[in-house]
Amino acid sequence: MKKVLTALLAAGALVTLAACGGNSNDSNGSGSGSNEKVTLKFQSLAFQKTTVAATKKIVADWNAANPNIQVEYVQGSWDSVHDQLVTQFQGGTAPDIIHDESADITGFINQGYLADISKYLSQETKDAVSQGVWDTVSKDGKVYAAPTLLQSYVVFANSNLLKQAGITATGDSLSWDDLAADAKKLTAAGKYGLGWGLKSPTATMLNLGLNFDAKFFDGTGQDAKATIGDAELEVPKRIHAMAYTDKSIDPTSLTQSGSDVLPGFYAGKYGMIVAGNYVAQQIAEEAPKGFQWEVLPPLKGTSSKQAANPQTLSVPAEGKHIEQSAKFIDYFMKAENLAAVGQGDWLIPTTQGARDAIQKATGGKNGWQQTLASGTELTKAPFQSVQNYPKWKDQIATPAFQEFLANKTDAAALGKKLSDGWGQVNQ
Repeated sequence: MKKVLTALLAAGALVTLAACGGNSNDSNGSGSGSNEKVTLKFQSLAFQKTTVAATKKIVADWNAANPNIQVEYVQGSWDSVHDQLVTQFQGGTAPDIIHDESADITGFINQGYLADISKYLSQETKDAVSQGVWDTVSKDGKVYAAPTLLQSYVVFANSNLLKQAGITATGDSLSWDDLAADAKKLTAAGKYGLGWGLKSPTATMLNLGLNFDAKFFDGTGQDAKATIGDAELEVPKRIHAMAYTDKSIDPTSLTQSGSDVLPGFYAGKYGMIVAGNYVAQQIAEEAPKGFQWEVLPPLKGTSSKQAANPQTLSVPAEGKHIEQSAKFIDYFMKAENLAAVGQGDWLIPTTQGARDAIQKATGGKNGWQQTLASGTELTKAPFQSVQNYPKWKDQIATPAFQEFLANKTDAAALGKKLSDGWGQVNQ
């Protein structure tokens, strides 16, 4: 079903389209009109080959059209960006254009490290993104980043194994009950219905928790209080039940990363996996010839809501070229540019124009229709307004979820650790 050539041709078409749009911005980011030549450092966290190529193409097109505002591409890493930015902000060495995500920049916004770029963004850009997504990068009427790409969690399935088990996934959504039932049907002869790489489980739990109206936090900033009840424990309890009651999830997979479970998926060890939709790019590149797979409809509890935690582009408040940097960000937000990087990363662009471009380029095939559909109910989650969320995630939530998923503690103990741990880190 997934053919690498098809994916690459489609992505290439969008990159070409982005190149054609390189001169469409009349102001071309010239800022106040000064002839001063400046060079802006853009630290990009793109890591898929296709996305790196698309991002570098955007930079090259901008540089060709803007000789006085040159952008230098600098490669960063998601693994170290938070600690790196803390050091850079404190030392006054942050890049002119910062690539990150909304959940991570909340603390930086509260500490005054990021500039308000709202007056530099075009009305076209402002109108193209839904208010719910803008809310993830805004505070007190000010906009501290442009949201670019969104991730959702989706179910990937081995099409042949679904067919053999008599499972047909249709409709606009897939209930959690149906996911559990399908996983049981696919579990037999040493093979599991579901593999789920939850080595780093916190983001998954909090994002999918919105399926059941989970909040985890009340309030904002340092005044936020942890709230852990039935809704917050629903997703971890369901995953635990599939692993240890139904025995339809491979417990070993719960200790692995999303990429670690892919070989088992290709080999037929797992009939389904749950992962960020960006994993589709890896599957397209790595899956054995003839491997048939598909993306199932979005998961649904009481709703299909997931957290909108977009990738972001920001400017440091102490930057020397705030306006020029913001103008490049505005250019990056053009539909053809977001479509190019979105398809390269297999992520959902924040603008309808970019989503429409991907839909047109792909025809909705190869899982894109379901992937784009999974982004329709993305919304701001409470944890995105909590200043010490990154510290709580790393020091408290991740080890607590890992212990629960290893069947070493129960749900009540998990809830207590999550709640009490917030008091420990939110000092």
